[in-house]
Amino acid sequence: MQAFDTPRIDDLPEPRTVLLWTAVLYVEVMALTGYWLFGDTAAVTSPRFALYGLLWINVSLWAFYRTDVPDASTTAVRRAAVLALGYLAVLAYTGGVVAPGIPATFDYTAGFSVLWLPPGWGPAVTFKSEVVRLILMPAKMVGYLALTYLVFVTVLDVSKSAVSGLLGLLSCVSCSWPILASVGAAAFGGGSFVAVATTTYAYDVSTAVFLVTIALLSWRPSFR
Repeated sequence: MQAFDTPRIDDLPEPRTVLLWTAVLYVEVMALTGYWLFGDTAAVTSPRFALYGLLWINVSLWAFYRTDVPDASTTAVRRAAVLALGYLAVLAYTGGVVAPGIPATFDYTAGFSVLWLPPGWGPAVTFKSEVVRLILMPAKMVGYLALTYLVFVTVLDVSKSAVSGLLGLLSCVSCSWPILASVGAAAFGGGSFVAVATTTYAYDVSTAVFLVTIALLSWRPSFR
């Protein structure tokens, strides 16, 4: 089942699914309330930045839940996995999840640390060394994994279409555009949360592109 299949009565969510999502939303609302009451909100310039993190996570979970992996040969699965992992690597770098290390000439504390950002963006685990820097925000991690999963499924769908392989993927505007756009949005919205939050509309644009990318990669109308 794809994310945008025509709904049928059998596709309606089961009561336990509704209960689960209700519980998830309740926990998120309580987490946001607790953060705004007791957390350090000085680094957040607008409440919408906090909401964006939870939006990324919820939409990503929805994409995982609603999109199934199509049947494909072992060779096609391997090729799709390689392309998807390459896409994830590009997203991680352009999105600021992975960055070059800090030279020893700079004064900094190496190792792991935790940033208590708004729920969704935080708690973020960071790592600094001379070799590599990591900023692991829950929203970005889950969001990029969801995009990678959808790219993996898209490549498998392409391998089954009349125009197969990477050429087919690039010739499909509804498939290749969101992939390239999400990389561009990751570069525009990458880096630390505090730094980007002070850049006008950076996270607004990257969030909008993320949502459109999820929608288009879930739909893929050219393969219908």
